[in-house]
Amino acid sequence: MPSTAAFVEAQESPEFGELRRAHRSFAFPLTIAFVLWYLLYVLLSNYAGGFMGTKLFGNINVALVLGLGQFATTFLIAWWYSQHAAKKLDPRAEAIKARLEGDA
Repeated sequence: MPSTAAFVEAQESPEFGELRRAHRSFAFPLTIAFVLWYLLYVLLSNYAGGFMGTKLFGNINVALVLGLGQFATTFLIAWWYSQHAAKKLDPRAEAIKARLEGDA
């Protein structure tokens, strides 16, 4: 088991900083975009009832399409993040972990 000093050293290393930046540069913008998209849906539902009730075809209206879009967006972001993590985050994290375990 690595020592506390080894963990602190790893946390302060440039590699860990790159890992943190790679995560934040992906997660923060997407989180902000999704929250704004969700708030837009809520605000439209509350203040633009006429627009949200507009029928697109049959009994399908704008509110239903946008609501289903929320689910689709959630799954798309989860898939996109898993791809990002597999390509950019996991290899860096594994390298840091291997270095820590090798020093132990």
